Amino acid sequence: MNVEVQIVDGPVPEPRQWAVAGAGALVSFAGVVRPTEEGQAIEGLMYEAYRPMAERQIESIARMLITEHGLLAMRIAHSVGWVRVGECSFRLDVAAAHRQEAITAMGEFINRLKQDVPIWKQAR
Repeated sequence: MNVEVQIVDGPVPEPRQWAVAGAGALVSFAGVVRPTEEGQAIEGLMYEAYRPMAERQIESIARMLITEHGLLAMRIAHSVGWVRVGECSFRLDVAAAHRQEAITAMGEFINRLKQDVPIWKQAR
């Protein structure tokens, strides 16, 4: 199974080209820090993570969804540290033979990430 997980310091950089053999769908999601949190204006978010556990959990979720949905690959990057408003803090790329399984798995992955992975954020 093709899974790539990165925890990066600061904003997630622009993705490099990605080609996956047999993919008919390459679906990407970028989570960008918005200008408000709980109705208050912010300058950005500070992310903290217990990296070894976060990486293991992210990889485990990805592998489970690849098996469950018959995906070809997943590529995940998440920030730790300071990320300003307008910058990317999370990126998810999913490769599949067809779009529907990629889109469905993407939504499931994001929900599981928020629920199960030890990454915390604080607005500033």
